[in-house]
Amino acid sequence: MSEAGRKPASSFTKKPRSAVFNLGSDATFTAETEKGVAKVRWQQHGADMAASDRWTIISEGTKHTLTIHAVSSLDSGVYTVIAGSSKVKFELKVKEPEDSGCGSVPPREAEHEPTRDAQAASVTGNVSSTTSRDAAAGELSGEKEPHSTDQEVCDSEKVPASSGTALKRGSVEGTSSQDGVPLFLERPQSGTVTVGLDIIFTSRVQGTNILKKPTVRWFKGKWMDVSSKTGAHLQLKETYDRNRKVYTFEMHIIQAKSNDAGGYRCEVTDKDRFDCCNFELTVHDAPMQEEVNILSQFRRTSLAAAGSRKRTLTSGSSTDGGEEAGELDFSGLLKKRDVKVEEGSKIDVWEILQNAPPSQYEKIAFQYGITDLRGMLKRLKRMRKDEKKGTAFLTKLGGAYQVDKGQKLKLMVEVANPDAQVKWLKNGQELHPSGSKFIFENIGNKRMLTINHCSLADDAAYKCVLGDEKTTTELFVREPPVLITHPLEDQVVMVGQRVEFELEVSEEGALVKWERNGQELRREETFKYRFKKDGKKHVLFINEATKEDTGHYTAKTNGDQSVAELLVQEKQLEVYQDIADLTVKAEEQAVFKCEVSDEKVKGTWLKNGVEVIPNDRMQITHTGRIHKLVIDNVRPEDEGDYTFVPEGFAFNLSAKLNFLEVKIDYVPQQDPPKIHLDCFGRIPDATIVVVAGNKLRLDVPITGDPVPTVIWTKADQVITELDGRVHIEKHPDHCVFIVERAERCDQGVYTVVVNNPAGEDRADITVKVVDVPDPPDAPRVLSVGEDCCTIQWEPPAFDGGQPVLGYVLERKKKNSYRWMRLNFDLWKEPTYEAKRMIEGVVYEMRVYAVNSIGMSRHSQASRPFIPIAPTSEPTNLTVENVSDTTIALKWRAPEKVGATGLDGYLVEYCKEGSNDWLPAQQGLTDRNSILIRDLLTGERMHFRVRAINMAGPSAAASLSQAVTIREIVQQPRICLPRNLRQKVLKVVGETVNLMIPFQGKPRTAVSWLKDGQPLNLQNITVRNGDSDTILFIRSAERGHSGIYQLKVEVESALDTASIHIQVIDRPGPPVAVKIREVWGLNVTLSWLPPKDDGNCEITGYTIQKADKKTMEWFVVYECCRRTECSVSELVMGNEYFFRVFTENLCGLSKEAAQSKDSVYIQKPGRQYKPPSYKEPDFTEPPKFTRPLIDRSVICGYNATLSCALRGTPKPKVVWCKNQLDLSGDPRYRMFSNQGVLTLEIRKPSPFDAGIYSCLASNPLGEARSDCKLEVRDFRLDSLAKDTEEDNHPNMKAEVLERMEMVNLSQVFSLQVFNL
Repeated sequence: MSEAGRKPASSFTKKPRSAVFNLGSDATFTAETEKGVAKVRWQQHGADMAASDRWTIISEGTKHTLTIHAVSSLDSGVYTVIAGSSKVKFELKVKEPEDSGCGSVPPREAEHEPTRDAQAASVTGNVSSTTSRDAAAGELSGEKEPHSTDQEVCDSEKVPASSGTALKRGSVEGTSSQDGVPLFLERPQSGTVTVGLDIIFTSRVQGTNILKKPTVRWFKGKWMDVSSKTGAHLQLKETYDRNRKVYTFEMHIIQAKSNDAGGYRCEVTDKDRFDCCNFELTVHDAPMQEEVNILSQFRRTSLAAAGSRKRTLTSGSSTDGGEEAGELDFSGLLKKRDVKVEEGSKIDVWEILQNAPPSQYEKIAFQYGITDLRGMLKRLKRMRKDEKKGTAFLTKLGGAYQVDKGQKLKLMVEVANPDAQVKWLKNGQELHPSGSKFIFENIGNKRMLTINHCSLADDAAYKCVLGDEKTTTELFVREPPVLITHPLEDQVVMVGQRVEFELEVSEEGALVKWERNGQELRREETFKYRFKKDGKKHVLFINEATKEDTGHYTAKTNGDQSVAELLVQEKQLEVYQDIADLTVKAEEQAVFKCEVSDEKVKGTWLKNGVEVIPNDRMQITHTGRIHKLVIDNVRPEDEGDYTFVPEGFAFNLSAKLNFLEVKIDYVPQQDPPKIHLDCFGRIPDATIVVVAGNKLRLDVPITGDPVPTVIWTKADQVITELDGRVHIEKHPDHCVFIVERAERCDQGVYTVVVNNPAGEDRADITVKVVDVPDPPDAPRVLSVGEDCCTIQWEPPAFDGGQPVLGYVLERKKKNSYRWMRLNFDLWKEPTYEAKRMIEGVVYEMRVYAVNSIGMSRHSQASRPFIPIAPTSEPTNLTVENVSDTTIALKWRAPEKVGATGLDGYLVEYCKEGSNDWLPAQQGLTDRNSILIRDLLTGERMHFRVRAINMAGPSAAASLSQAVTIREIVQQPRICLPRNLRQKVLKVVGETVNLMIPFQGKPRTAVSWLKDGQPLNLQNITVRNGDSDTILFIRSAERGHSGIYQLKVEVESALDTASIHIQVIDRPGPPVAVKIREVWGLNVTLSWLPPKDDGNCEITGYTIQKADKKTMEWFVVYECCRRTECSVSELVMGNEYFFRVFTENLCGLSKEAAQSKDSVYIQKPGRQYKPPSYKEPDFTEPPKFTRPLIDRSVICGYNATLSCALRGTPKPKVVWCKNQLDLSGDPRYRMFSNQGVLTLEIRKPSPFDAGIYSCLASNPLGEARSDCKLEVRDFRLDSLAKDTEEDNHPNMKAEVLERMEMVNLSQVFSLQVFNL
């Protein structure tokens, strides 16, 4: 659009619309335009269409018609009609006829058949998915393929060319390169794939006219770059064919999912050219398996037979259990009765078996009449469980959504029930309304979730749940690229100073990454670097800069970067204006002034080594770089040496103040005038030097009586006192000539004339005004390098009256306002090489001139320039071909190209022994190869190639020696591919396409033979080229098998190669299938090999069996290599037939050999006698598996005694102490748990010590276990220990007495136990 927000009116009053036409019919599209439209163009896939035999273009006034004759699949796609600035796109779809027989192909399609095959190669997931789906359906149904081999071959040939469900042509909406030539050699085509299968999208780019590899990006939807999603599910690959110079880019989608469907875009970029292509991916759900009626396959009596019996019965004659009788026919066991089958709902036995445990399989087989349970379970293993399609959602969420950060996104689903309530989940967590962030809406059948102000935290997986059904999607929040609105500025600082790099970005809170010389900067413990964010401003602080901090600093965002240079210099102070000696008279003012390079430098004024203290007469000022000492009303004591000492620097500036004392002598009357200039100590014709801008004051003492008259002249012109800069003061004893702010024009010879009646005197005073020099001319850039440049300038036209001491140079980036000084020491020469620049950045430079007075104004900036070096020389320069008058050269791009890229290559040649290089063609070439024509035969030539860019030509890449322009005789050599050195196997009906490269020059002769005889070219096509030959058979037959010989001959030299091609087919059926032996439930079969093996080795046989009642065939053995086998696990009482298929590399034979006789499995008459078993005896006497153990416990704490006992029947247990029964004592508790016996003694005392016993008895015996229990009083123990430490005899005796009583009680217990 020419203006934002304004849409131009269309030039069309009637637009063509998309339409579908049958194959072979004529397609007509009509467009009508307004009056005044000069020309209408028609385009197909972005290319202009001109009238031809394929289509007709008619323009009659405002009506324009496009007619496409006999449309084919090649004509399907997107067309465009353009009138003025209006463009209308429409689509043509070609419908294939339903009868897909192997008819003849239209001539026009036959001509383009190789092209269609090439186009079909770009999508490789469709044919495989269709084949696998058909194979799965055939396996489930148990039926044979209805189409013959020839029909399958024809179908496979038509799939790539079809534009129906398998392949769709992608719509091209990209912008081609500026020259109108598209970059795509082959565009990715739209495709269809089944869930779980793989698909590949391919694009090819011609690399002949491209200097370096193009950039290809794949997108899903509008913005989502799929390169960020690569992994096991998505892969991107790229290859380069050096022979054809073609770049191939592939996108592999592995195990496709339903959310992979949608629109995709492929973009290719090369330098200043761009092209793109849109295509679609359709993902179908896995095919539903055919419903298998297990009742009709495994019942002994078919439903049809039951139905016939039903029709013979009268109404109301059914009995109970008739349905079961109709399903199973146990005619030999059950009583015959009339049966009526009631029609009801069908029973899915497959589902019953899938949900039943394995122990119920036999019961289900008996109930539903399954005769071959083993075969059915095998089939059940191979069946895939179909997922039922949900009905709750009419419209589900898309596979993925992408939204820019800060924008609003709306997710919408459509449900079948308008009253249904849904749940929204984010990463598995349920969402709830939260202010204005998430908004839930219910409008009719639509359920919407609105996410406002999307942030990176909203990048997640979202799910909508309704009952047991759900639909999921993924949201990608795209952060817009952050641009740098105010870039970094170069910095020059002194050591120890603080550095601040500041930039401004386009978005607040953006992430900025700082780097120094490519290394990322991080916050350190020493706080060397500090980072600050203030809205859109980002600042990097470097504290106390050192020399090591010098380098390039880079600030990077996700969409931009800025680079600046930091120079850290040692502190050096330059003196732009020194202090001058002064001579003043009494009551006058003396001003000492100096100028230094640093404005921040402070200093101290000294007089004769003593610091000057400011007062009413002495004032010290510091303004910028100028330091002044002003002395008012000069006195004789002010005379001396004055010094200025800058702080931090080891030097000073000194000057002397001379006090002029005027002596007045007595002069008699009528004394002639006299000029007393000798008081200066100089000759009369002295030269006074004054700095421009300062005050010029000339004090001339005079004498004479009467007082003389003073006249000042310059160049014979009298100077009068004016109100301007010139002032003349006259005093009786002297005169003063003052010029304020001296300028360059004040320079010259001044004459002072004094006269009175007594005479006249005169003196000449030469005044020289010195100033800073004029600015030099704008510098000129002589040369540039990768990171440097050389500039030159002319000295200033006026040096200011003082010689130029040197120059100061500065540089800056073009869009910056900060100039950076390059040298701190004065540069003497008018030529300078600037270094440490950034390649590809635009710079400007300027120069200052410096003399003893100071620094001039800066010169004008130089012309902008870019530091860039010539590229390195081209590599791998080789001779590709030489003839009598031409030579073909090729080379590779330079290893180092630079930021501005290549402008092209310059190819030159010269004769051997000469230095006169001639260009091979006019101008530069963009290609990496060239063919030089019209050369002299037999001449020896040198060749070289240079790469040209903005910086100029690179070093030359030349051949190591001269080349003779003469045809090279090359011996013939056949480069037989590795896969053709073995036997080549092809199935009948397949295409044979063999390409064999060879070498040989000149004029190679190629011939083919088959089994030593010339080829029959009626059904075999041979195409011979300069470097390869192709053998093509459109539909292979078994007669094409044999040994093919290739001969390549160059003059008298010959090279040959042989290729063995074997065309195979399905084998014939076996011969004479016989039943050799029957025993029990087993049968032995034998047969003879087939008469026709299909021209390849037999890999095995497949044996099937069928019950005579149902004649349903089931596989018994597969890939049986012998010509006999044994079939086991047959069902008693059934009669079986058998048949055998032959199998080779092509598959099973079309027909099977069946046994003539059937086999009946007899029922043996046997009775079952259950075995008798002896009752086991588990009784045993009591036995302690873990006896009691002696224990020592503390007095006052509960104690337990435990043991383990075993015995059957359960023994009776009695606990005793010193052989006394403890059953009635409340201080003891007995426990028994799973054979573990426990006795608990509550708070035992020393009197509870003794021998404890556990007695167990049952009818088979008794058992006993004893232990000793010792009870210690910890108080007595501790008291005895303390007594020993304190050594109290009385207390010790008492403690011993107590312990003796306790021991006596324990001894008494033991004696009782022994009794």
